[in-house]
Amino acid sequence: MPEFQLTSQCPCNMEQINVAIIDDHNLFREGILLVLNQIDGIEVVFDTSDGNRFVEALRGTKVDVALMDIEMPAIGGALTTERALKVKPELKVIALTMFSDTGHYTQMIQAGVKGFILKKANKFELEQAIREVHKGGAYFSQEILQKLAFRQKGKTTGTEELTTREMEIMVLICQGFTSQEISERLYISSKTVETHRTNLFLKADVRNVAGLIAWAIRNQFYSVE
Repeated sequence: MPEFQLTSQCPCNMEQINVAIIDDHNLFREGILLVLNQIDGIEVVFDTSDGNRFVEALRGTKVDVALMDIEMPAIGGALTTERALKVKPELKVIALTMFSDTGHYTQMIQAGVKGFILKKANKFELEQAIREVHKGGAYFSQEILQKLAFRQKGKTTGTEELTTREMEIMVLICQGFTSQEISERLYISSKTVETHRTNLFLKADVRNVAGLIAWAIRNQFYSVE
């Protein structure tokens, strides 16, 4: 199937986000392309089934966000991401994932992925993920957050030390518990939980739970089981 490059301009006043799709399932890839090109401010500028071809295309194509399949026959998503970021360090990568891909999450985060979205996600969640990652955040589909389980790995040198209480609260935050639920489980006030939550986000230099999860995995505080 021919792979193609699009050059049409966004008709709206908002900043255009140029997106590339890398996935070896042609119908799925074409479906995402059609959906994204209906969204103001988002333009698919390149799509391919081959990670090597994408890395080569980066040298001459302006891409802001890449939607990356995890498992592809020629070159996998993690290696494609690593090579792409060497060519274009400012590139933001979102992994396209199935529930069965859980074992690859750590590898993808270590490679530099900033978000994970399920392949069954709807148009609105896909748009949200792209916009959040493009502006410097991280994104995990809610169903992925609910499924993830973590185990403590111990502090990695070079990261700011967390207190025992912060470690406890980080586990519960990453597992999807609200501040009220955490306060009830740990017998502390919601205000205290919020203080620890703020400190965790500051130490990790992240803006949301997805960013905290990615930071914890990347620095080997936790690993996905």
